[in-house]
Amino acid sequence: METTLAAPPLPCVEEISLKSSKRYLDELQEYLADQFNQGVHVVELVQLRSQQMDLLLNCLWKHFGLADHPELSLLAVGGYGRGELHPRSDIDILILTREQVKSAIADKISAFITLLWDIRLDVGQSVRTLKECLELGLEDITIATNLQESRLLFGDKALYQELCMAVCADSFWPSEAFFRAKKDEQLSRHRQYKGNAYSLEPDIKANPGGLRDIQTICWVAGRHFGSSDLDELTKQNFLTLAECRELQDCRDFLWRVRFALHIHLPKSDDRLLFDRQLAVAQSLGYSGEHNAPVERLMKHFFQTVRRISELNEMLLQLFDEAILGNTAMDVQPVDENFMLRGNLIDSANGQLFLQQPEQILVMFLHIADNPKITGIYSATLRQLREARRRLTHWLQDIPECRRYFRRLIKHPNVTGLPLTLMHRYGVLSTYFPAWSRIVGQMQFDLFHAFTVDEHTHRLINKIHSFNDEKTKEVHPLCCQVYPRLERPDLLALAAIFHDIAKGRKGDHSTLGAVDAEEFCLAHGFSKPSARTVAWLVKHHLLMSVTAQRRDIYDPEVITEFAKVVRDQRHLDMLLCLTVADICATNDDTWNSWKRTLLSELYNSTQKALRRGLENPVDIRGVIRDKQKKAIQQLELKGYSEEQVRGLWQRFRADYFLRHTPQQIAWHSDHLWGHSEDQPLVLVSRRATRGGTEIFIHCQDIPHLFASVAAELDQKNLNIHDAQIMSSRDGFVLDTFVVLDHEGEPLSLERGILLQQTLAEKLHVAAPIDLKQRRVPRQVQQFSIAPRVEFLPTKGNRTLIEVVALDKPGLLAKISAVFQSFNYTIHAAKVTTIGEKAEDFFSISNCEREKLSPEQKQQLKSILEQALKQ
Repeated sequence: METTLAAPPLPCVEEISLKSSKRYLDELQEYLADQFNQGVHVVELVQLRSQQMDLLLNCLWKHFGLADHPELSLLAVGGYGRGELHPRSDIDILILTREQVKSAIADKISAFITLLWDIRLDVGQSVRTLKECLELGLEDITIATNLQESRLLFGDKALYQELCMAVCADSFWPSEAFFRAKKDEQLSRHRQYKGNAYSLEPDIKANPGGLRDIQTICWVAGRHFGSSDLDELTKQNFLTLAECRELQDCRDFLWRVRFALHIHLPKSDDRLLFDRQLAVAQSLGYSGEHNAPVERLMKHFFQTVRRISELNEMLLQLFDEAILGNTAMDVQPVDENFMLRGNLIDSANGQLFLQQPEQILVMFLHIADNPKITGIYSATLRQLREARRRLTHWLQDIPECRRYFRRLIKHPNVTGLPLTLMHRYGVLSTYFPAWSRIVGQMQFDLFHAFTVDEHTHRLINKIHSFNDEKTKEVHPLCCQVYPRLERPDLLALAAIFHDIAKGRKGDHSTLGAVDAEEFCLAHGFSKPSARTVAWLVKHHLLMSVTAQRRDIYDPEVITEFAKVVRDQRHLDMLLCLTVADICATNDDTWNSWKRTLLSELYNSTQKALRRGLENPVDIRGVIRDKQKKAIQQLELKGYSEEQVRGLWQRFRADYFLRHTPQQIAWHSDHLWGHSEDQPLVLVSRRATRGGTEIFIHCQDIPHLFASVAAELDQKNLNIHDAQIMSSRDGFVLDTFVVLDHEGEPLSLERGILLQQTLAEKLHVAAPIDLKQRRVPRQVQQFSIAPRVEFLPTKGNRTLIEVVALDKPGLLAKISAVFQSFNYTIHAAKVTTIGEKAEDFFSISNCEREKLSPEQKQQLKSILEQALKQ
C-alpha cells in the first residue's frame, strides 16, 4: 500500500551533496522514530523508508550522470526489492547492464557507491551483466532469491523485463529445486542457532521462528505460485484465513520490535541484546518497575516465535506434498483413530481432538511406543492447534486425560520425543495452568540462556540422554546411576515441576514442591511417590549449592547433606536432576570441574549413608590411609618411608585431610631438596579435580592469597577453589584450582608460563596490583547490590559469603579488603552464576580467632562499600 505520510523534503539534484544527503537521512531517521512513537503502523513506516530511498537513489543516480547511460539499470533487490526497509536495514542494489561497463562509466558507478557509504548507508551492491546474473543465480540460491525480489528503480525497462522473464522461467530454478534449496537453507540456519528459538539474546531475523522463517514461506510461495503475498496462501488453501492473519500479526509484531531496535542503534544489527532490551520494551509501551518491561516484551517475543515455528513447520510439510508431490507416503493404521503416514502420525478424524480431547494424550503415547515416528502430520498439527484454542478447560481436569498422562509419564521414552513435541506444540501449557505461566518466561540474567519452559524442556532431554551410550564419556556417573532408578517417572515429574513457580513471588522451589505434590495426588500417585517428587523439586538446588559453595572435604558438611538426602534412592535421583539442571542452563555451564565436585560429593555421601550417619568419620584413620598410599607412590620414585615422614613432620593434619594421596606425593616429590629460600610453584600438567591445580610453598608473606588472586585475574583466569594452609615452621602450603575463561583447565604451555610468572612475583614479594580490566558488555547491564553474610560455623574460623556483580578483579578486591584488616584467608570457594559471583571464605582475625560481632559488622560495612565502586 502507498503511504500518505509526509516525509522530510529531499534535496534537489542540483543541491545534492555529502552534507545535504547526511542531513536528509538524519531528518528521515528522526521523522520515522517520531511517527513510530506516535503509533503509526509499522507497515507504513517500512514502506515509507523504502520509498524515500527510491527517491534518494534516483536523485544520486542523476547527480553522478548515470541517468545519461541508458544501457545501465538500477535495481533494488532483497528486502529493499520487496519495498520493506527498517531504519537500519541494508540497501541492496544491483546495477544491471547488457555488456561489461567501460572504465569511464565504472568511475561514475564507483563515485555513486562511495557516496552511499559516506552517508552511512549499509549498502550491498553488485554490477553485473544479464548473463552474469543468471549464471551466478543458478549457482547460488541466495542470489537467485534476490533476483526474484528485484524491482526497477531507474533505467532500461526492456532489459529489466528480460531479467524478470529469465528469472521466472522454470529452467532457471524449478519450483521443486528452489523449495529444496530454501528448506535446506533454513535447516542450516537453524543449526547455527542449535535449533534454539528461545535464546535470551535472540536475532530477530535469523533466529528459528524469526522473520526469516516467515520470509522462507513467502519465497517458496512466490516461486511456486508467482506471488509471495501471504493472502495468496489462503487462496491456494495452504492457510486458513485465521492462520494467515495470525502469521501477519506475528510478522507485524516482530517488525515493531525490529523497528524499535533500529531506532536505538547507530548501525545495522538485528540482535536483541540485553543492553538494548529495556529501550526497545519502553519504545513499544511495556511498562513496570525494574526488569518488568523487558520480561513482558520478551515473553511476547518468545510466544510469537513459537507460533511462527509451528506455522512454518506445517506449511513446509504442505509445500513438500504440493511441490514435491510427496503424497504417496506409506500409510499404515495404528489404531482406530490414528495412522502412520511415512514417519508422521496422523489422525483419522478431523474432529477427533475436539470430540475426544484425551486422544491428544493417546497420540503422544503412540509416539512414545513407536521409535519410527519422527513428528506429527500437517493436518493433525492443524487440528491440534485448533483444538488447543477451542478447549474451554485444562486437559488435566478431564479424568481420561489424567489416566493417559499417568501412563505416558511412566513410559520409558517419555523424556525423549513425546515431551519435546508436547512442549513445542503447546500441549503442556494446555494440559495444566502452571506450565502455561512459564511459557516464554524470561530469566533476566547471564546464567540462564533460555526461557524457563525451554530450560525445563532441555533438562528433560538431558535426563533422557543418560540412557544413551554416547553420553557416558561426558556423564559417566549419571549414565551408571540413571538406568538403575526404580521410578524414573518420579524424576521426570520433578523435572517438569522444578522451575514451574519461577516468576511468582516467593521461593520457587517451595512453591513448585506444593504444585508437584498436588499434581501427583490428583493423578493417582501414592502419597510417598508424591512426597518424593515434591522433595526433589524443593531440594533441586541443594546438591549444586553444596558441591560448588561448601567445603565438601569437611565431614560435617557431608553429614549435614546426607541427613537431608536420607537414602541412596533420593541421592541417585537428586544427582541426575542436578546434573541435567546445570547442563540445561546454558551450553557453556557444564565442565569437568563441576563434574568432579558433584562426583566427589555423591561418593562421599554414599559412603556416609552406607556407614550410617550415627557413625562419624574416623579422621585419623583417613589420614593414615592417605599417607600410606602416598608413601607407596613415593617409594616407587626412590624415597624411603623415613625420608617422607621426616618431611611430613612439618605438615599439620589438615593438610593430609584435604589433599588426595596423588597430590600429597606430587607435592612431597618437589619439596624434597628444594631450597627454602626460593618459592616453589607447581602447576599440574593434567587436570586435577576438573581444573588446573597450583601449589605454592614459600615463607609466609602477608596476604599471599590477595597477590595470587590479582595476578591470576590479570591472566584472565578464574579461581574456583583455594586451600590456604601453613606448615608448623611458618611456610605456606597453598593450593588453588583454576580454570580459563572458557571453563577449561590450562594448556601445558600456558601452565608453564604461569608457573614462571608466579615464582618471580612471589620471589620479590611484589605488592598487590589491582589493575582494572574492562567490564564485559553483558555484565554492564546488571546491577547487583553487594551482600555480605556470615554463616554459622564451628571452631576458630568465620565463614563469610559474599554476593556481588562479577566484575573483573572482584576476588582480588575482596582479598585486599581482608588484607586491610590483617585477616587471614584459610579457604575459598568461588562460584560465578552468570553475572553474579557467590564466593565463600573461611577467615580468621589477626589473633587467628573467629571474628567478634563488632569485627563482623565493621568488615561487612567496609566490604559492601568497596564492592559498590
